[in-house]
Amino acid sequence: MNQSKNNSVYIHIPFCDEICSYCDFCKFYYNEELVDKYLLELKNEIDSNYNNDIIKTIYIGGGTPSSLNIEQLTKLLELTKSFNCDIEEFTIEANVESLTEDKVKLFKEYGVNRLSIGVQTFNYDLLRLLNRKHTKKQVIDTISMAKKYIDNINIDLIYAIPGETREDVLEDIDEFLKLDIPHISCYSLIIEDNTILKSLHINYIDDELDYEMYKLICDKLSLNGYNHYETSNFARSNYESKHNLVYWNNEHYYGFGLSASGYIDNIRYTNTRSTNNYLKGNYRLEEETLSLNETIENEFILGFRKIHGIDINKLYTKYNLDIKKLEFISKLINDKKLILKDNMLFISEEYFYLSNDILVEFMGVDYGKYI
Repeated sequence: MNQSKNNSVYIHIPFCDEICSYCDFCKFYYNEELVDKYLLELKNEIDSNYNNDIIKTIYIGGGTPSSLNIEQLTKLLELTKSFNCDIEEFTIEANVESLTEDKVKLFKEYGVNRLSIGVQTFNYDLLRLLNRKHTKKQVIDTISMAKKYIDNINIDLIYAIPGETREDVLEDIDEFLKLDIPHISCYSLIIEDNTILKSLHINYIDDELDYEMYKLICDKLSLNGYNHYETSNFARSNYESKHNLVYWNNEHYYGFGLSASGYIDNIRYTNTRSTNNYLKGNYRLEEETLSLNETIENEFILGFRKIHGIDINKLYTKYNLDIKKLEFISKLINDKKLILKDNMLFISEEYFYLSNDILVEFMGVDYGKYI
């Protein structure tokens, strides 16, 4: 089996100025002293676990990395100098309220070439429900400022928010388009356990309305030059996220920081969410060495998130697996749920929104007997 190299790094910064009502990521309120301690331990974790691979993509997420002050961001960015880099894409997440011009200049100085900014919606009432504090003017002004230094910008949209209408979604998309940025990520609201929305007993909107909103977004962005290249992601040509494609291509990557996940040497691991354990150097919560079956299963489940799916020639090179030997795949193709075209295997557009019904077919298969 031809394994990929470890060419990508994810770093988790769990600090936030505000806690969004929908967020279930590992996060807590900004505390200057705790940030300083955390950055010291983050350096120790990197020094202990990085194997000098050539790093092509870095993604610093959270939390809200931009909630750190200039001195702390400098310390954080200095840590990336530990990596043997040949950088193609270096992303950092930010919120409108904490992204200043000085911070963007600092990012640029350290080689950051992509920003991911949480906007979510321009609707005031929906923003309040999500516990987001920014205004439309702040978004416009901040993105205009950021574009002077970094042109590769993603903004996040959340839709299917309780109380939201189709018209609200279209208004948000129209406003997003006016920002003239090259990448938009669109997520249907998920009400996770241990979130404010869950504690408030907020319910999901109707499934049919959720689907209608998804189609409105897909159609509108497509008409305006955005390539729908992954379930939730849209990009202008050559602005697809290189780092996120590492995940969807089932390639290896490092994860550093609280709750970060990684995939190294066929071991998937997740770090602790306990600050006390992390600061004592007890980084890992769990590790799992994947079997060949699990690895191939992930190849399908992750790969089918991409609109153009899986390259069957690369699949054969990687695992010596010929999909033509898998009868259930032939049936899915015959049923027009999967399409095989130009050596790419992908889910039919008609079934894409219901892809979980197709993905379950790829679980529990004994792939070893076909190799």
